[in-house]
Amino acid sequence: MKQLLLCVAFSLFGLQSFAAVGDTTFVQGNMVNLNYYNNFDSTIVFPNGTKTYQKIIMIFTLGKYSCPAGTQYCADWDYTVQNFLMTKTGDTVELGRLITPYANTSYARFPMTWKQRYTYDVTDLYSLLKDSATIRIHYSGYSGGFTANITFAFIEGTPPRNVLGITKLWNKSVPFGNANNPITNTIAPVTVTPPVGTVSSAMKFIISGHGSDANGCSEFCSKYYDVLVDGNSVAHKDIWRANCGLNHLYPQSGTWIYDRGNWCPGDKVFETYFPLTGLSAGIAKPVDVEFENYQIASPSASYTISGYVYHYGAFNNALEASLEEIIAPGNQEINYRENHRVGTPVIRVRNIGGSTITSIKLQYKVLGASTGLYTYTWNGTLAPLADTVIELPENYDLRTAPSGTNYFQVSILKVNNQDDANATNNSLTVDFTAAPVWENQIVVKFKTNTAIETSYTIKNAAGVIVAQRNAANLAANTLYTDTVNLPPSWYVLEVTDDGCDGLKFWANSAQGTGYIQIFRTSIPIQFSLKNYFSGDFGCGFKQYFSTAWPAQVPTLSNETILMEVVPNPANQIVELSFTNINQVEGHILVVNAMGMIVTKQAISNSKHSLSVADLANGVYELIYVNDQLGTTAKTKLVVNH
Repeated sequence: MKQLLLCVAFSLFGLQSFAAVGDTTFVQGNMVNLNYYNNFDSTIVFPNGTKTYQKIIMIFTLGKYSCPAGTQYCADWDYTVQNFLMTKTGDTVELGRLITPYANTSYARFPMTWKQRYTYDVTDLYSLLKDSATIRIHYSGYSGGFTANITFAFIEGTPPRNVLGITKLWNKSVPFGNANNPITNTIAPVTVTPPVGTVSSAMKFIISGHGSDANGCSEFCSKYYDVLVDGNSVAHKDIWRANCGLNHLYPQSGTWIYDRGNWCPGDKVFETYFPLTGLSAGIAKPVDVEFENYQIASPSASYTISGYVYHYGAFNNALEASLEEIIAPGNQEINYRENHRVGTPVIRVRNIGGSTITSIKLQYKVLGASTGLYTYTWNGTLAPLADTVIELPENYDLRTAPSGTNYFQVSILKVNNQDDANATNNSLTVDFTAAPVWENQIVVKFKTNTAIETSYTIKNAAGVIVAQRNAANLAANTLYTDTVNLPPSWYVLEVTDDGCDGLKFWANSAQGTGYIQIFRTSIPIQFSLKNYFSGDFGCGFKQYFSTAWPAQVPTLSNETILMEVVPNPANQIVELSFTNINQVEGHILVVNAMGMIVTKQAISNSKHSLSVADLANGVYELIYVNDQLGTTAKTKLVVNH
């Protein structure tokens, strides 16, 4: 086992890194070639249990190896992969499940060097992840080509809650639709008695549908189940993933776009946690899952399930927010569709304390950028154990980040206007690649296919549509050419397909082939679209980009806009106010006596605070540029410290 500082250790695995105190112990597990249907076991040594851990993450890395010459299929199919902990009593506990992608090397996303990381939070299993244990990978594949590498990260600290006990419910594959052997015969109620001290209990349930009968069940049909405590329903859930066409791992060489029974090719099978409100400490009650009634003459459907009940003590901290993920900007595989992003960063925060969170003050920056720190306070209602996705106001440095690898950091400063209980999960840093900078005039060439299901929009930083083509108003197999003027701003080109099969998909040749291309106007060279793969993009894709500021300071185009600066002269903060304009979204440029732009700052309100504390004494011009209209205004500013 190797001890590393957390911020260093996580970056080694391409994951998001904490920029806070705390050591991580990495434990290497299975490293195998998945060559055929089998169990692949490895005995590994975990920490001895003398320390506490705020989080334990299992990192499953899927890769490829070269199959022997003459092999018909190699990493070509969507196979089920289950990861189990073999306990000392001989029992098995499922740690996580995934489905391999259709990963033929003829597709650009799957060269032989391809790797894909899947992470699973297994913190609640700490009582079993101690000393030596066997980890099993169960591979349900009938061909080879995939590699598997399991690593565990033990992050020191205090967990949100202590797990007082674990009750196993079921771990099996069960038939579905057979009148002679109904699913209720194979999934029986389990009596559960929460241990003394239990404050709450929850059922972790993993389910995926397989097989295909005359109705497509269970892989291609949507059914449901109810969770029962003592015969009373406490939850209702559909067994379905309705977003496979938005898979972050695309395109694939198979039917990756089709929705399925709670899974998509190349993605995790997501577990669900159900609070079992009917359970109380020391009182025995049955817990059951009741499936939708379904029978068919020639059954071939099944569900692979695992269920466990976790019994928790009280929250260890009353007020604690955890910064779980920086969605954008970033280079993480799971957020491929949201990057390379420019403009507004996006994060995910979780409440892991016992009190409701109503505000979170955040700080964020591009490391090494000249503009420095940005702050934002989120207001809302975040209940214990709930997540929320927060879109932060624009960080201008994302527009001007250089090519190559950059780093973006977000930190939680205050929760409910006070310090929360644990600072070690309050900061994350990710590497990211800057979005491209395009010219201020582009040409969009958009050819429809026979299906006429595809539309596109280009929106600016204010969310205003500056160009669009709507499928409802288009003709089949027709080329549309649009010249689009783009004042300095950031933009997003969003392409959507109502059929979720892109402009070209091999399994639907009847829809024909279309395309979308973006060209420069200065020279006839095509811009590269990161998320576009010759029309095979499922439900759609986004391309973020910015347009360049002019090389020289802009001249006035509208002298009716009034910009007032108070105080003037100033030494710390000046307050700007605008009149005679409806849409204020734009930027402020601070220009020195030599005509150089020394500061650029985004503006979104008619009143704006600007710091001049770092400016040298002198006379400056303040120039306002409207992102939407390209209009400007200017005034003099004297700085005197």
